[in-house]
Amino acid sequence: MFGILQRHIFWSVLTACAAAAGLLVFVLMFGNALKELLGFMLSGQMPFGVFLKLLLLLVPYAAMYALPGGVLTGVLLVLGRMSAQNEVTAMRAAGLGLGFVARPILVLAALGVVASLGVNCHYMPRARLLYKQTLQDAVRAEPLRLIVPRTFVRDFPGVVVFVDRKNGNTVEDCWVALLDGQSRVKALLRAESGRVEYDAAENKLAARLFNVTTELRNEKDPEDFSEPGLVSRTEEVPLDLPLDNILGTRSVRQKLAWMTLPELLKARKAEEAKWAETGPERSGAWMQASMTIHEKISSAFGVLAFAVLAVPLGIRVSRRETSANLLVAALLWLAYYLCTMFIGWLDKVPSARPDLLQWAVPAAFLGLGLFLFRGVGRA
Repeated sequence: MFGILQRHIFWSVLTACAAAAGLLVFVLMFGNALKELLGFMLSGQMPFGVFLKLLLLLVPYAAMYALPGGVLTGVLLVLGRMSAQNEVTAMRAAGLGLGFVARPILVLAALGVVASLGVNCHYMPRARLLYKQTLQDAVRAEPLRLIVPRTFVRDFPGVVVFVDRKNGNTVEDCWVALLDGQSRVKALLRAESGRVEYDAAENKLAARLFNVTTELRNEKDPEDFSEPGLVSRTEEVPLDLPLDNILGTRSVRQKLAWMTLPELLKARKAEEAKWAETGPERSGAWMQASMTIHEKISSAFGVLAFAVLAVPLGIRVSRRETSANLLVAALLWLAYYLCTMFIGWLDKVPSARPDLLQWAVPAAFLGLGLFLFRGVGRA
């Protein structure tokens, strides 16, 4: 009988946590896709198959933040409903303490910690690096896709390009606006035709415009149209469109957050050797590596802290309404990550040991959960 009850709690919480984590992953993926991928795909600059692959590579990155929030939300929803329907009261009246209710949830939380460690320390860094490389390679494979007919292309620094027709490397009726530092048009070029080639060595689009009419605006005030601009006509004009701002350099710089745990430990050890040779001025890089290590591990243990906090909180809230429990979960999740962000701002103050302070947030949530747990157990 007792085994059946605990399995019921375990599977109910697991289902709710999986659904909540899945929803959070979808929301975080959609935000990243909207910012980085959707424009390329809708403008025809990225094949649909590559778009789907990049979406899948976003899953581990989103799961790093979604797993703790999913556990918190799932436990609050299930225990809030069970408490509202007096199921928890009935179990306690039968002599089953709060520990009986919490045991399957804590087992699930332990599994969540293991899963989160795997995501944070291995799968997310690998997927994030592969995502950046795939995104660059996808656009770099056909960089001429960046020139979309009958569309104002603003991706190139200091230049806006518009072409009426495009056939392979050839463009027709091409307009090019050269901008100043305040994004004002300082020169306007109109070419009857042109040819665009990708220069892999320089990472740029090398364009040659033919039969070009150039209008130069007032250098001091390009928006002053009281006097006509200087107009000239040239048979051929070269134009370089650098791609570094769009594609980055040919090699992806691996950030600390994109390193696996063994790579981070190796990087920190290398900084320790430099620090020993050159003195404390090199401690900033060591602290960055150490903070990233502790952030990945402490974030995984945040799953356990959220589970412990959600058990007494879900029983205390005692609401059937999903919206109320979701609001409580969202506020706690937001408070957790605001605190971790605040600690992250201390990276320029190594003496404060912000790397070790990463553990303060999950420890505080765990302590609050144990305090509430004790209070509910006595009630």
